[in-house]
Amino acid sequence: MKAEKDSKTGKWLIQYRYTDWQGKRRKSTKRGFKTKREAEEWLRNFLMSKNADFNMKFSEFLEIYYNDMSTRLREYTMRSKRYIIDLKIIPYFGDKRVNDIKPADIRKWQNELIKQNYSPTYLKSINNQLNAIFNYAVKYYDLQSNPCAKAGSIGKSKAEEMSFWTRQEFMNFINSIMDKRQSYVAFMVLYWTGMRIGELLALTINDINFEEKTISITKSYQRIDKKDVITPPKTPKSKRIISIPDFLLEDIKDYIDSLYDLCDKDRLFPFTKYFMEYEMKRGIKNSGVKKIRIHDLRHSHASLLVEMGFSPLEIAKRLGHEKVETTLNTYSHLYPDKQCILAEKLDVEYKEGLI
Repeated sequence: MKAEKDSKTGKWLIQYRYTDWQGKRRKSTKRGFKTKREAEEWLRNFLMSKNADFNMKFSEFLEIYYNDMSTRLREYTMRSKRYIIDLKIIPYFGDKRVNDIKPADIRKWQNELIKQNYSPTYLKSINNQLNAIFNYAVKYYDLQSNPCAKAGSIGKSKAEEMSFWTRQEFMNFINSIMDKRQSYVAFMVLYWTGMRIGELLALTINDINFEEKTISITKSYQRIDKKDVITPPKTPKSKRIISIPDFLLEDIKDYIDSLYDLCDKDRLFPFTKYFMEYEMKRGIKNSGVKKIRIHDLRHSHASLLVEMGFSPLEIAKRLGHEKVETTLNTYSHLYPDKQCILAEKLDVEYKEGLI
């Protein structure tokens, strides 16, 4: 199984033997490599994938997992799975050998996720993806044990009842922080658009379309290990365009005009989530409104839209939910009295038909 030059093309080829899925020994040739090293590296990875040698890198085993699961899962499901894995798992485990990943490593990774203040349900979803990969390795490739099982889980399957502000509570809060323009505008954008805090902090002037009165959500900001990190937003559907009311557009325009020497790619809100949390505590203390989290401003926006009569589908698109079911599951408790109104209208419709 030595690599050699192909006399016809001048490139490298390698001949090899392997055992197929029926247990039969096969002989094959792979051509078209630019270098001998590239040919030998390909063969090494190919044989490891056949034998699932767990000295391989986690990212290499993932390709085996992806190739198998992509034939069994719907395209949408597979795309969502890959999105979470590529964004939240590969950066941490990709270069580690599968055999070297221990429960303690899983715990450290989980702790890093918890520090990001993701919702309990999102934490559970991320952890489930890693757990599924190791379960697959144990079941089909005889990995000795699943380190996720020993590390334990994080997050919750169902969200707890949420807290949110009414419109009046928000107005009381926002009036108490008007002394800081950047804080005022940042919280106005969060409440009146429902965007996530990371999406807000990643905004640039190029994301604001003053003619169309929209904000484009294409990225998210995090502060990791004292570095500013820009990543894709939470899910594929999170990339969206949000329409904004005239009063908010004017606030944003006045704020941008007050910024000195702003470049197109500069962040409009050049601070971190910790600054926003501090300002929220200050506003809550000064206004006397009940304590909620920054993420609950997103719920506050959704509850406002429900009260205004918008459908779950419209709300899902605005919030960037991957499925409308997510919106229904999260905000269904805000709809009960709507069922009474619906029944009353049906009753009126029926009685009018009798006249």
